[in-house]
Amino acid sequence: MENDQKLSNPKKTIEIIQKYNFNFQKKFGQNFLIDSHVLNKIIAGAQVTKEDMVLEIGPGIGTMTQYLAEAARQVVAVEIDRNLIPVLKETLGDYDNVTVINEDILKLDLAGLADAYNGGKPIKVVANLPYYITTPIIMGLFESHVPVDNVTVMVQKEVAKRMEARPGSKDYGALSVAVQYYAQPYIVANVPCNCFMPRPNVDSAVIRLTCHEKPPVDTPDEHLMFRIVRAAFNQRRKTLVNAINNSPELSMDKVQVQEALAAMGLSATVRGEALSLDQFAKLSELLAG
Repeated sequence: MENDQKLSNPKKTIEIIQKYNFNFQKKFGQNFLIDSHVLNKIIAGAQVTKEDMVLEIGPGIGTMTQYLAEAARQVVAVEIDRNLIPVLKETLGDYDNVTVINEDILKLDLAGLADAYNGGKPIKVVANLPYYITTPIIMGLFESHVPVDNVTVMVQKEVAKRMEARPGSKDYGALSVAVQYYAQPYIVANVPCNCFMPRPNVDSAVIRLTCHEKPPVDTPDEHLMFRIVRAAFNQRRKTLVNAINNSPELSMDKVQVQEALAAMGLSATVRGEALSLDQFAKLSELLAG
């Protein structure tokens, strides 16, 4: 399809929105990309090839789907808003390698999709989602162990910074540890608000999360480690000893935590934000014993 006929051309987007008398839904966080440079960066960042099956979450009116369809072997686009289904029928009518599913991504059997459309081989995931639901969807993908090669998502710029933050920085938190346990984050591009229609109030970033074949740390109890991580950052101004002791999810006394920290060569007054993923794994191993 010629570039001026694609939805990355703002005139084309306006034409479609008016034709279908489409109302932007705040609850679905609908902001449509209208910048071909950003779309090309997302395709390049996601490393999409003709071998790939791509799961697109939240295609909207099909702007990025058009680019994905030209780059990938197969695209499965999952859209929650049924008002967009007739729009997608028109905007994706020229592509025979796109399947649109009108469903809530959180309720779909994604491993089944990977099986049906990609023979169970790892898929690539691309998404431009409402920011409040991005984290549950990404973590859901990781935790359910769906075969995924990488996840490339548009998120609020601050969230992208948090995902790739290192210990000791102000952006480092439970999300940093969780994302880095499952994947290697890389910020592909920063995206100013004027690249969208309607214009959001915040700047965004595209981040690629390349999934680890196996987690970079060994922990006997992944759930315990994440309870410790949550406790550490729920009260990040407190020492780790106090934060763990105060957590309703954990039943460990201060002495036990102090002894584990001492065995790791860490001070009893250390805060959670100073610990690396390795150290959280080690601490959970000592506290599980």
